Amino acid sequence: MARPKTTPPPEPKPAPCPVCTGTGEISRTVEVGRKRRTVGKQTGFCLNCLGSGETPTD
Repeated sequence: MARPKTTPPPEPKPAPCPVCTGTGEISRTVEVGRKRRTVGKQTGFCLNCLGSGETPTD
């Protein structure tokens, strides 16, 4: 009689990055001029998770 096959448990999903909340992008306000008036926002990839959106393990 053969044993029933068992499947390994699925690996847990990594937690989202706390800085970018899992999106991989960060927005920063852009200011210009002597009075530092706001002209908009600029996006870039998250330096904490390097754009992956997952919590760094190291």
